[in-house]
Amino acid sequence: MSSFSIPFTYISPGYTQDRETILSKIDKVLTDGPLIMGPELELFEQTFAKYCEASSAVGVGNGLDAITLILKAMGISAGDEVIVPSHTFIASWLPVSSVGATVVPVATDLETYCISIDAAKKAVTDRTRAIIGVHLYGHPFEAVELRKFCDEKGIYLVEDCAQAHGATLGGRKVGSFGHAAAFSFYPTKTLGAMGDAGIVVTSDDQIYKRIMLLRNYGSVEKYNHEIIGGNSRLDEVQAAFLNCRLKRLDSENMRRRQIATMYNNGLTSQELVLPLVANGANHAYHLYVVRHPERDRLRDYLKDRLVDTLIHYPIPCHRQRCFKELGIQKDDFPCANKASAEVLSLPLSPFHTDEEIEVVIDVINRF
Repeated sequence: MSSFSIPFTYISPGYTQDRETILSKIDKVLTDGPLIMGPELELFEQTFAKYCEASSAVGVGNGLDAITLILKAMGISAGDEVIVPSHTFIASWLPVSSVGATVVPVATDLETYCISIDAAKKAVTDRTRAIIGVHLYGHPFEAVELRKFCDEKGIYLVEDCAQAHGATLGGRKVGSFGHAAAFSFYPTKTLGAMGDAGIVVTSDDQIYKRIMLLRNYGSVEKYNHEIIGGNSRLDEVQAAFLNCRLKRLDSENMRRRQIATMYNNGLTSQELVLPLVANGANHAYHLYVVRHPERDRLRDYLKDRLVDTLIHYPIPCHRQRCFKELGIQKDDFPCANKASAEVLSLPLSPFHTDEEIEVVIDVINRF
């Protein structure tokens, strides 16, 4: 048994390396104010929009809210259909139901784990208003082709970028392809906040203006409420933290890719399916996900040897109780079912050492 204890991820080094700068920024926010919708948020929205090669960004409470507000801004509601990938985190599905629309799941590609473009095209009906594509695990879906198709059909493309900060497709940043894009800054993300946080990125001025209202009680001018809105705002403390962390995103993504290369070159098991990167895609490696026919036994084996792993995701969305009313059969979506039965996420963060990754590789190769 190895003497190493290897965690799935590290979060604290992202704070400690910029500790003084972060504390200084937060102290200024707490001392000078405001605490909500102030200069730190404005700076982050401008900087992140530019980073994503988009015109505008609107900070919101979390990634789930980001998708929900996008759908509301697009006017999607009861009677409408929204196409979603079958293999994803449930936060890609829930906003569709929350606005009263119908979830229409389609097959995913078992090599990239992203939405099948052919399946999405075939699922379009006269009630379809949008397609949500997910850059799952950090791998970009075929956004150029899907945006072209959506424009031809007169429907919206929404990018779920919650796991793909800094990923690119054909040299373009994710978040710049859809009519709008949603990002999460949950602490374990490639770019994480100190708690829940999210943002909407768009180059559509109408969507931007609508979300500015929706996130803040339907108001831009205080006490003047133009529409029925809600409360989903990215606060100044989180924005200050993210302004510090964003500066390191590209270098940390580079380290993630270095670790992924170590895994790709070092893992030798014939039964292990390594992640594929499609032509033109630059994977952000929020997660390094492999597949194995004896996934649960492999995971127990790694746990016994002090190597932490996670499963993304053990139960497909179409088999969740909350979506029972969709009438989807358990055996529908075989690719999603197979992925859920076999995927395993290995330790990966910008702060894992080469030695730690080499131990993981050695332990797996001995399985």
